[in-house]
Amino acid sequence: MAEQYIFGTPLSHTAIRVMLLGSGELGKEVIIALQRFGVETIAVDRYPDAPGHQVAHRAHVIDMTDGEALHGLIMRERPHIIVPEIEAINTGALIEVERAGLARVIPTARAAHLTMNREGIRRLAAETLGLLTSPYAFASSLEELRQAVEKGIGYPCLVKPVMSSSGKGQSKVDNPEALEAAWHYAGRGSRVDQGRVIVEGFIPFDYEITQLTVRAANPAGQAETYFCEPIGHIQVNGDYVESWQPQPMPPLALERARHIAEKVTADLGGRGVFGVELFIKGNDVWFSEVSPRPHDTGMVTMCSQVQSQFELHARAILGLSVDTGLRAPGASAVIYGTLEDRAIAFRGVDDALRVPQSDLRLFGKPESFVRRRMGVALANGADTTQARARAKLAASRVVPIKEALLENETPGKHEPELGGLV
Repeated sequence: MAEQYIFGTPLSHTAIRVMLLGSGELGKEVIIALQRFGVETIAVDRYPDAPGHQVAHRAHVIDMTDGEALHGLIMRERPHIIVPEIEAINTGALIEVERAGLARVIPTARAAHLTMNREGIRRLAAETLGLLTSPYAFASSLEELRQAVEKGIGYPCLVKPVMSSSGKGQSKVDNPEALEAAWHYAGRGSRVDQGRVIVEGFIPFDYEITQLTVRAANPAGQAETYFCEPIGHIQVNGDYVESWQPQPMPPLALERARHIAEKVTADLGGRGVFGVELFIKGNDVWFSEVSPRPHDTGMVTMCSQVQSQFELHARAILGLSVDTGLRAPGASAVIYGTLEDRAIAFRGVDDALRVPQSDLRLFGKPESFVRRRMGVALANGADTTQARARAKLAASRVVPIKEALLENETPGKHEPELGGLV
């Protein structure tokens, strides 16, 4: 039976308090969705002024891999619900908090622990649940990696850190000469460099999808599985750059994809949105990964669905009904920082919004990197082809720059003048 909440007033003794562990662009949208139901939100991240910090009722900066620091913060804030939004978290502290009944962990502490690195979830999927996956092996040294590839995985192969996000540290290796560089790149890209990687055999798939899967309360109050329309996406070095919904699929492939998604999410349990990544070739479907939280490719749902993945996550967490219906074909395209600087600005926002049926989300990250995701363009269309073209055009018109803020300043002042034009 789903837990029922009485909805109170933020910053009062009646409030439902929710703590987000990880407060980037995805966490920010979850916070906004929760606040629409009067929830008191607490945003936690590893750096100050993260996107979620800018909208939450309270914000904290800690190293979330430090179990003592994390447990101490939870005891000070006493949230009713804890929502992990990144992998790099001391899940032992979450297991302890959940076991003691101090807070609910979304979807469960076990799910957060199993999915915090690729080893836990891959072994669950392939070895416990018997799901079809690419051939794989784990390695804790360059020599182990070399042996795994030469004795079974073969070339081409994919080398990934066991813990990373947004494709960081992933590379495709076509020959033995590139293996050492891939090993070192994985170490640099890991959220926590554990000196361990997963190497996967390459599957010549037709396309890959994210099957957003929602575990939420049905009218009887029981946990039920709901599916969004499949999301197609393009990744470059494991990093999402474009997504669209719906992705056309043969009925049998869609049925198999949803069977896999339901099987793995049912095992993880709890409530909320899961992003299940799958490879598709004809009617064959391979499990790749699962995130027990909204997915970066799912940002398209902000324009394509009746309820976005963030609204679905908030509703599922709070025991409310959900609607996974499609509103219109949509697409998203990433806006990169393209430069290294703090407090950057953006030109071309108006030009971007003049693209028909387009919208933007600029995340407000305090520091830009060349390949850091700083925003996303969204667009609808008569079909996904038109929506994708519009989203990419809108994204291309947004230009990150360093010096624009100087044009907003009144001489002799350091604060931007309200209403300044660029």
